[in-house]
Amino acid sequence: MKSIQNKTHRPLRIHLPQGKTMHLGPNQTGQISPHAVDHPPIVKLVEAGEIEIFDAADPALSTKQGPIPSSRQGHPAVTGRHTTGDR
Repeated sequence: MKSIQNKTHRPLRIHLPQGKTMHLGPNQTGQISPHAVDHPPIVKLVEAGEIEIFDAADPALSTKQGPIPSSRQGHPAVTGRHTTGDR
């Protein structure tokens, strides 16, 4: 897999092969298949400097994030609404 990063300060709509579209927000990263790198709309964005493509397996470029927080198991979400009526 290849990773693609939006280098602009605006959201991008990237047209991929087979009629698919990828939406990337400012400075966000997504993954594309290796054969999509040669797709003309992607090549055009790379040449314009709007996106950057790099190998997803490169550990120096991956961002390390902390553990995913667990949800509140067994407790309903607090919505701030009062329940009324027959119960």
